[in-house]
Amino acid sequence: MRDEGAAVLRDGAAFPSDPVERARALHEVYDAVLSGAATGTVPRSLVSDSWRRSLAAHVDPDRHDPPVVHQAADIDGVRAAHPLGAVLPLLRSTLVSIADEAVHVMIVTDADGTILWREGARSLLRAADSVGLAPGMRWSEDAIGTNAMGTALAVDEPVQIHSAEHLVRTVHAWTCAAAPVHDPDTGALIGAIDISGPLHTAHPAMVQLLAATAQLAENQLRVRLAIADEQLRVRNMPHLASLRGRPGALVTPTGRILAGEPYTGWPARVRIEPGVERVRLDDGREMDVEPLAEGYLLHATQPASTAPRRRALSLRFLGDHPSVLLDGTPVPVTLRPAELLAALALHPDGLTAERLAMLLYGDDGNPTTVRGEILRLRTLIGADVLRTRPYRLYATVDTDFGTVRRALVAGKPAEALRGCAGPLLPRSDAPEIREERDALVAGLRRAVLTADETDLLTDYASHPLGHDDLEVHERLLVRMAMHDRRRPHFAARRDRLLAADA
Repeated sequence: MRDEGAAVLRDGAAFPSDPVERARALHEVYDAVLSGAATGTVPRSLVSDSWRRSLAAHVDPDRHDPPVVHQAADIDGVRAAHPLGAVLPLLRSTLVSIADEAVHVMIVTDADGTILWREGARSLLRAADSVGLAPGMRWSEDAIGTNAMGTALAVDEPVQIHSAEHLVRTVHAWTCAAAPVHDPDTGALIGAIDISGPLHTAHPAMVQLLAATAQLAENQLRVRLAIADEQLRVRNMPHLASLRGRPGALVTPTGRILAGEPYTGWPARVRIEPGVERVRLDDGREMDVEPLAEGYLLHATQPASTAPRRRALSLRFLGDHPSVLLDGTPVPVTLRPAELLAALALHPDGLTAERLAMLLYGDDGNPTTVRGEILRLRTLIGADVLRTRPYRLYATVDTDFGTVRRALVAGKPAEALRGCAGPLLPRSDAPEIREERDALVAGLRRAVLTADETDLLTDYASHPLGHDDLEVHERLLVRMAMHDRRRPHFAARRDRLLAADA
């Protein structure tokens, strides 16, 4: 493609303002450039550079379909794992209504340009299908040539591509604008958001709208990251406290420093490769790397005479899906091993077989049965983690129910509620588990009602523990402003609870 000495049409300024007339002019440039004919004009540099990249990737301008990356049966699982799913409500509220009114479709891709979500005007969905603007299709530049989604990801900035600026001819009837979205943690690209429609609907402000929406999405992801950071910090502070004043730091799985001892003097990030046991900081200090269930603990090297390093055991037993991580690796457990682990975590000094039998089975408990179950549990997590005489956990133990309990003791009900996914092992009938479960549920409810704060009551009423609590809903409606747009939702639920009690 010829560029040097040509009269470059920057951002379409030399084209007619009417989108259809502009498309006609772009077609003339397109045909001239791709045929190699001499012409005084070339596409704007953004498009010209994209065409070069696309042609170098052997994209055929006459090809019709982008490649299929995910089949329809697989797309739900891919969406569930993608971080942009968390901000989809924001994207819908910001873009879908505009797309409907302007006869466009909203599209969300992953970092590779594969379409994960597509919503908008129904009248356009069939036309979008005909050119491959559908979930599971890849729209990167090397797959389908110049287009707003792929080019925005390639140049890492918002772009608008109109009609014959697309390299592939079958997309010339479309106009689109897109903006990239970044991970607030690492800064890496995680996808793009796009508005596409017929060429006559082109509007120069669309790219600014997409850029602003991408910024809103990143801000919301940043807020979610801050909340997750605080939860991770609270859960893992006991690891830092266990250093007893020795220098150390809590590090996220991606290498960000969350907390340090001492408070200052730590870099914002540290690069930790999987499996490494020691890292050197920018100031020359060497730190041992201890893997945790949710990141790492850095600490100054211990003297050789100290006890061997304990493994990291994480128990997530609140809610319907209990899980266990050992040094960050999932350990499959059924209800009974989970009950044993919970009881041992609640009694860190250890328990005899007789005491465990009483806690788990009541008066009918059999120590012989417990010994057999302990043996099976030791094969799962290792004899180095589950010690005997008495039975105890020799590990750095982190539990979600312990986090909630500490937050309640500290008088922090909001923090306790954030850390509580539901009741402790709700399917368990073990006396020890029932007692702890009831204490946590009652303590959290009491703390929320005592605080009597609107936002906290709102969060609790939306939580599984407070969803059917009539008193909480009545207290919330007393505190909530009459013009609060959430009020009708909670009033309707309060009325349903009243009717159920009648």
